[in-house]
Amino acid sequence: MTVSEPRWRRLEPDARREQIFDCAARLFGERPYADVSTSDIAGEAGVARGLINHYFGTKRELYLAVIRRAVTLPELNTQVFPDAPLEDRAAAAVSWLLDMVVSQGKMWVTATSEGIGRDPEVEQILFDAERKSADRVLDTVGVPHETVHRATLNALLRAYAGMIKAAGRELLLRGELDRPQVHTLLHKSLVTLLADVFPAVLEEPGNLPECTSV
Repeated sequence: MTVSEPRWRRLEPDARREQIFDCAARLFGERPYADVSTSDIAGEAGVARGLINHYFGTKRELYLAVIRRAVTLPELNTQVFPDAPLEDRAAAAVSWLLDMVVSQGKMWVTATSEGIGRDPEVEQILFDAERKSADRVLDTVGVPHETVHRATLNALLRAYAGMIKAAGRELLLRGELDRPQVHTLLHKSLVTLLADVFPAVLEEPGNLPECTSV
């Protein structure tokens, strides 16, 4: 007699936690928050519902963790191109952004749309992620932390993030733009922002690091 293999299989705790997380991200990306239950997530992951509570706590805590990952850029090793021109640094930064957007897929769209509506905790996660992501882009293109106008430059990049969100939706949801087209749009816009907009807004180009001129 042939015994069918059970849907679940034994995994190490970290691997099991990641499996549950990935299933939750997929469901939250496809359905409204209210339409996803912990039973749905458990069924998708092939685990007991209590395991979700064990690893993540409540559904809301799991959702917030999914949002946080979806909108947070990973670290990028800026030492890979220490002497590269601004054009190349900007291209690397945009490729890095798009890798994250594509890997997160619909969950990124949901997260950047503030998923469950106006929610202070979600808004704080998005704000913190945008600030941190802008700092990482500034690091990538070579703007020193001690630059006197660092906070203003961070805010300008957070405004640029609005274009990233719109372009990401065109790529992931509508298919009107492909990845190379989105890359060109975001790359050229970022170079213009760094080389022309930063000095124009600050009106003190002498205070900007040399790396922001092309």
